Amino acid sequence: MAETSEEEFFSFAVEQKERLDLALTEYLQDFSRSRVQNLIVEGNIRINGQIVYKKNSPLKKGDLLEITVPPNKVLTEVEAQAIPLDILYEDEDLIFVNKQAGLVVHPSPGHPDGTLVNALLAHCKDLRGIGGVERPGIVHRLDRDTTGVMVVAKNDHCHRNLQQQLKEKTALRQYWGIVHGSPRLSGSTINEPIGRHRIDRKKMSIVSQGGRQAITHWQLKERLGSYSLLNFRLETGRTHQIRVHSSFMGHPIVGDSLYGSGKSPGVKLEGQALHAWQLSLKHPKTGEELTVSAPPPENFNKLLALLRLRTVS
Repeated sequence: MAETSEEEFFSFAVEQKERLDLALTEYLQDFSRSRVQNLIVEGNIRINGQIVYKKNSPLKKGDLLEITVPPNKVLTEVEAQAIPLDILYEDEDLIFVNKQAGLVVHPSPGHPDGTLVNALLAHCKDLRGIGGVERPGIVHRLDRDTTGVMVVAKNDHCHRNLQQQLKEKTALRQYWGIVHGSPRLSGSTINEPIGRHRIDRKKMSIVSQGGRQAITHWQLKERLGSYSLLNFRLETGRTHQIRVHSSFMGHPIVGDSLYGSGKSPGVKLEGQALHAWQLSLKHPKTGEELTVSAPPPENFNKLLALLRLRTVS
């Protein structure tokens, strides 16, 4: 960490009606709650050009939110580290990797190194500066203990293009999850807004006010006695979205200690049994349709095999 004399500036258009502090907490995910509050009371936030000082200031869809972050201790250099990568596809413009459990995507408070970004910098020598210092090339994320396919941009054009595909919902992200219980339906859509939990700030939750739209489509793939294998398709990409929505529908992801019991029958998991198995998008340069799949980790497959064996016996 090093001091810098330069302030940082962010801006974004508000997607729906919500409170200022809740919107900032969602947008500035690496900032603590107290730092977000300080940004507000110190006059560093503008709504449509006007400085606001109240954390509960209302926002409506289309409002322009401008954030000035004063000089502070920031990460000025991310170290390249020789961490093994499971590369699924790579060309001169982008790279698809199969992220393992336990690997944080980018440096953040509490995780200064040993991240996917550190590994990517060692593999891609010219990745620095693509989309920012701390998150070079990153266009979307997976939770630390969620495995599966991720795409990373290797130049600015691809970074902007991939972000736009995600924003416009033309990129297709599909997950497999082993959940507790057996859903009554064979499939459905969960459209419930997600926001920061009002008490436990490490968690997200379904909220009636101040949340951001979150849409998850799910399909039953296999009933496994007291468990089920579901396919999830994300229409939006909120923090912990599948895990929150699964818990909301009464079928939390197996092994998820934050939104469920954390228990797993017979197989020790590294976190939750949630795997991003396929990502489909258009190549930013050629326009070609790309579909890349990632095989589930060994323990995911072991758990599936055990549950299938119990179901037929």
